[in-house]
Amino acid sequence: MQPRRVAVLGGGPGGLYAARLLKLAYPACEVRVHEQGDPDTTFGFGVGLAAGTQRKLAAADPDTLRDLVAAGLRHDMTLDVGGDVVRVRNDRLIGVARTELLAILQRHAEKAGVVLDFGSRRSAGELDADVVIAADGVSSATRSLGDFAESVEVGKGLYLWCGTEFPLPDAVFAPVATEFGTFVTHAYPYSGGRSTFLIETDEQTWRRAGFDRAEVAEGGSDEVSLRFLEQAFAGQLRGQPLLGNRTRWLRFRTVSCGRWSDGNTVLLGDAAHTAHFSVGSGTKLAMEDAIALVAELQEASSVTEAFGRYEAVRRPAVARLQELARRSQLWWESFPGRLGLPAARLMVSYMSRAGNVPLERFAQTAPDVVEAAFAQYAGASPVPAASEPGIVDRVLAQPGEHRGRVFASRTDVPALPPLASDLADPWSAEGDAVVAAVTGDVLLTGPSDRPALLTRLDLAERIRLERGVLTAVEGPAALREDLAAGLLSGRCDLVVIA
Repeated sequence: MQPRRVAVLGGGPGGLYAARLLKLAYPACEVRVHEQGDPDTTFGFGVGLAAGTQRKLAAADPDTLRDLVAAGLRHDMTLDVGGDVVRVRNDRLIGVARTELLAILQRHAEKAGVVLDFGSRRSAGELDADVVIAADGVSSATRSLGDFAESVEVGKGLYLWCGTEFPLPDAVFAPVATEFGTFVTHAYPYSGGRSTFLIETDEQTWRRAGFDRAEVAEGGSDEVSLRFLEQAFAGQLRGQPLLGNRTRWLRFRTVSCGRWSDGNTVLLGDAAHTAHFSVGSGTKLAMEDAIALVAELQEASSVTEAFGRYEAVRRPAVARLQELARRSQLWWESFPGRLGLPAARLMVSYMSRAGNVPLERFAQTAPDVVEAAFAQYAGASPVPAASEPGIVDRVLAQPGEHRGRVFASRTDVPALPPLASDLADPWSAEGDAVVAAVTGDVLLTGPSDRPALLTRLDLAERIRLERGVLTAVEGPAALREDLAAGLLSGRCDLVVIA
């Protein structure tokens, strides 16, 4: 199809990138971006671009990617638990200042011939265009006014975005215990000599600290929280202040839509779907949406066909990432309970939290971390020779002990009362009831599919930590790698391979 006019609502990364790709694909088409803010104002700090996203941008638009990579800062990843530090190489990830990211995308959009219209609020219904792309964010007015069957789920934990005036050496995950409870940061450096410093906590800690009563001026930041947190994280901050940018406590909103299009309007990025920040950014999803949408517009014979194909192509990938993000969000919201683990085992727990990183693969990319975790798990220090079995076999074969009872291996499971469970969220009210009912050692059973097993391991972890009982988990032989990861990361004591 050959559109004559395309209007884009929203001048964020997704909208700008879609506009550029459309103009490159259809030089004769009028492409206009409508952004209610001005070009020099942005909120947020740095944006991360992972290796997979970079590959997709390289295939779609190498010129833009070249400038983004040149402006970015590569970094590894560190977990710091009270001075117990482990590091994982991940230098394919780059951090880019959001201001620089937008400046690059604006420049490339205009270079392609896109018209950028700043400072005016427009709606889909008032625009004369063949195609309207709504890239107007998580609070999308287009989505709320249209027929998209939206669903918004609000998380239990709270978080705020802030920044620093210096670049951290690595991406850092670090918990800090205070008199009110635990706060944890996800922080990473980005270009321009600064770092993003995201901090989250649970609702009980947030309330005990009095942050629920903080008064924040319109358009301002929560200075009370910022001043408290810069003292709490003084070690990571090297005594430097935290920077605010309309910073206030939020609960993550997971957006889903039953339909991504309505007439000639199509949703893109956060307007259509969100995924928790601990797994991937809205920028990644939005820019990948833009690539797919433009490709389908070029192949289809009508707007309706293009939108249907775009949704069919993107929805499975988005659904997969949203499920990974849901599991990651639950892990972070329950993070304080794991602080008894040494950092290496906690890093294994972090990497395996959503089921996206197989244990054997992680052992290949970060052998020192996995070997340290295994030594802590086994209560030993030797590093195995290359001829010894892989990490999964070694974890399963390792002897175990629980309150004086010795087990020849982690699959040496005594007769235990079974507890069948098919919970979706082990930390829900239903999960509370299940955990409260456990009075002794238990074997968790349930469906044999992988999502059910991962959830069962999470429930086992909660029972093990809160009830202190011997906890075993049953799973199929095809998922023994997940069972081994559950053992190594402290989610269970023993496993039954069915």
